Amino acid sequence: MVDNRFATALVIACVLSLLASVYLCVALGTQHWYLYSSPAAREANASDLRALYEEFMDGEFDEKTYSDTLFRLNGTVGLWWRCVSVPSSAHWFKDPDTKFVLECRSFTLPQQFIPKYKEPGNHNSGEDLLRTYLWRCQFLLPLVSLGLIVLAALIGFCACLCRSLTPTLAIGVFHLIAGLCTLATVCCYLAGMDLLHRVSMLPDKVDGSLGWSLYLALISSPLHMMSAALLVWAARSHSQNYYRMTAYRVA
Repeated sequence: MVDNRFATALVIACVLSLLASVYLCVALGTQHWYLYSSPAAREANASDLRALYEEFMDGEFDEKTYSDTLFRLNGTVGLWWRCVSVPSSAHWFKDPDTKFVLECRSFTLPQQFIPKYKEPGNHNSGEDLLRTYLWRCQFLLPLVSLGLIVLAALIGFCACLCRSLTPTLAIGVFHLIAGLCTLATVCCYLAGMDLLHRVSMLPDKVDGSLGWSLYLALISSPLHMMSAALLVWAARSHSQNYYRMTAYRVA
């Protein structure tokens, strides 16, 4: 038999874990981690912006090229996507009511491992190890987090079939590590963006802001930690009650 308090804690922990997992998956699959707000295109710079856009869509992968395009075309960037906002019509500056569409390119797996340089786009400037490993950690850590959640779910399913609370402590530890990995992902991302803006200055009248995808990832971290706390408490309390009951029956 499981005490009602433990059963309630387990149900709440499962709900929190499910919410956190959904938030994390949505955050990973969307590109609104960081947003740039750029001034509207004018006739004088329309041809330059179009050339940047074409290079962004069809050119080779280069950090300076795609960063400059993001800065100047209301770009959004995530862990796996980079997008720019471009007019749907052929004339970028003549029609003030032009509708804008979001054009995206994904970061391939090999591109995630490409080193970053002290001067973006200049391979002779030397590798920036800090930015390189921050970039790699920001996409590896959430995958580790999701893997731990899946593993915890499998262990929990087996525990339900066996009607045992013994693995609950391990499940709680997995959720705690998953929450820490998600929090570390957000920290690595913010640190990496700050370092990028230091070595590649934003143009005039261009502002950057955090997007809702990043906030979803940030919210999922404490949810996983709260779920872990409830699971660990249920496991420890049930274990203590079990030992006390066994000692009482022996006595």
